[in-house]
Amino acid sequence: MDQDYHPKFMLRAIELSKMAYKSGKGLPIGCVIVRNGKIIGEGHNEIFERVNPTSHGEMVAIERACRNINDLQLSECQMYTTLEPCPMCLGAIYWAKIQKVYYANTNADAAKVGFDDTFIFDELRKSANERKINFLYVPDKNALTVLEEWKSKDLISAQPWNGK
Repeated sequence: MDQDYHPKFMLRAIELSKMAYKSGKGLPIGCVIVRNGKIIGEGHNEIFERVNPTSHGEMVAIERACRNINDLQLSECQMYTTLEPCPMCLGAIYWAKIQKVYYANTNADAAKVGFDDTFIFDELRKSANERKINFLYVPDKNALTVLEEWKSKDLISAQPWNGK
């Protein structure tokens, strides 16, 4: 086991996963984000309560942690989650620069009980025009102008591995 792993944080994530489904707010997935040995954000799946398919436990915990420290970057943080992150949550983990992720169940474990993200991982490997949902590139100079204008202002970027 990793020397930085602390079981008490995974136990809290497990408690949150129970709260999620017992309250009817979401699926049984809980997550905590830790910095310097303290929980700075936690959450559980809230897709039913928020009527929002993006309200996964990891997304809720990232949102709360960022708000609690008033920063978009969680680069000195570890995540403890009860399920291996889905592609959406994986993207958010990279955008937030989370240092390390500990998970208690694999995607294969989740598939055995009824939620399977394999099809999304498979779709991501395909080119945009081969996916089940149509992704159509519609170039627009006005949209590109906005990006170029933003770039010219030299504003702080949220790129996951640039900047701070």
